[in-house]
Amino acid sequence: MTLFTVIILVPSGKLLAQSQTVGWLALNNAFNTGKKTGIHFDAQFRSSDKTEHLQTLLLRPGFNYRFNSRMTGTLGYALIQNRREVGTASGYVTEHRIWEQFLYNHNWKYLNISHRFRVEQRWIGTAGITGDRIKTEDYFAAQRLRYFFRSIIPFNGEQSFTRGFFGAVQDEIFGNIGNTDRLNGRFFDQNRLYLALGYRLSKKADLEGGYMNQYVRGKGRSFTNSHIAQFAVYARL
Repeated sequence: MTLFTVIILVPSGKLLAQSQTVGWLALNNAFNTGKKTGIHFDAQFRSSDKTEHLQTLLLRPGFNYRFNSRMTGTLGYALIQNRREVGTASGYVTEHRIWEQFLYNHNWKYLNISHRFRVEQRWIGTAGITGDRIKTEDYFAAQRLRYFFRSIIPFNGEQSFTRGFFGAVQDEIFGNIGNTDRLNGRFFDQNRLYLALGYRLSKKADLEGGYMNQYVRGKGRSFTNSHIAQFAVYARL
């Protein structure tokens, strides 16, 4: 996979638009520990724009509680390491998160539909430079809301299918609700639209690959538009 970054500056200097193509690997796991309880764990590995190094590592464990067959609540923690570069200096800066979410699943005809509402309390690291190394120097607090919609479309037309090909469509919108002046200064943070083709190996495992478009709003009139090739594994044990 060849990755590239293009920077566009308009003559006025007021608009900074960045477009990049990257690759993500996502591992999504759910482990039952009782009739109503379970463990959530997902991990993401996101490449840089030149496949020379890992740009972002995300590890996100959580504790699930199932209210019924359609509704699940989760409380969790996330560790994020983001690579930064300033001149010849480089390194990873840490972010810690506490997150709470509510997941609602339902069927419409042969479609499986999920709605996810998530709140994040974030402690975002600021970068400090020591020689040629960048490290986490301090933290500031912020909060974020996320709404996620996903639909799985089995190609065999069955509502409950245990094996076969399927399509997936999802979208997630992010909104800042605390300390926005340290972020982009506004509520809207980003949007992720994703289209994928998958294969269900069994009730317990899916493989999926697709394209995601991530639009991230920066400060002022700046933004980043990322074209993402994603491969995902889903395990339900």
